[in-house]
Amino acid sequence: MASLSIPGVEEPDETGLSAPVCRTVTADGDVLLLVPGDSAAARAAAHAQDDDCAAVMEITDVAPVSVPHRIRGRAWVAGWLTPVRGAQRAEAARLLAERHPVGELLGIGEALQPDPAPGLYGRPAWMLLRLEVGEGAVDDLWGAEPFEPDEFAAAAPDPLVAHEAELLQHLHAAHSEQVQGLCALLDGRSPVCGLADRAVPVALDRFGLRVRFMGSGGRSSGDGGTDAGRAAFDARFDFPEPVRSVAELRRAMHTLFEAAAQ
Repeated sequence: MASLSIPGVEEPDETGLSAPVCRTVTADGDVLLLVPGDSAAARAAAHAQDDDCAAVMEITDVAPVSVPHRIRGRAWVAGWLTPVRGAQRAEAARLLAERHPVGELLGIGEALQPDPAPGLYGRPAWMLLRLEVGEGAVDDLWGAEPFEPDEFAAAAPDPLVAHEAELLQHLHAAHSEQVQGLCALLDGRSPVCGLADRAVPVALDRFGLRVRFMGSGGRSSGDGGTDAGRAAFDARFDFPEPVRSVAELRRAMHTLFEAAAQ
């Protein structure tokens, strides 16, 4: 979930926020955004022309399973917003279409045309924008950390990112007992595990799985504390080695489940 905020520019509802319909990152580390042509972001970028149009994109990471305290982290990317023009429009649209294959539904088909089609009040129905990254920060369970543009450009997507929601939902629906059984792998946690009557997988990446163990009426704690008076806590289960595909993930999960059953 992402929103785009432009200082000094307000939407009709006075929030000042624009929600990109889809987004991706180029090899150079720029963020490509597809936004409605009548959005505040589109208007501000179009009117700025040669002037810098400062913008901040906020990304909220929400767990794709039903669980209390579903926000897993937030990230902020600040930089300068410009319209994608000319021949670069088709190149940018093709990159978006490859990573978000929903075509006409999101206006990518229109963006592939040489000139944007007019929409409401003569504006294009959709506009492609480029956010040149100046700085950013991430705030999650491991703390808050800034990052530089070159670090952002060098970062690679996790190989499971496109499948994480489906995989977590499958684990929760079809393997809930095995997921709960992972508590046996936590040294010194048996009293706490006894209080937890529900286990929900809340995050998955190439390095491991995070599970939230909850008791009836308990509050969630993300710090991994061992206080037996708590009825809920998060635990991280690392894979023996990073996985590179769903096939390798299956083997890694089987290894975890077998270790917990011993």
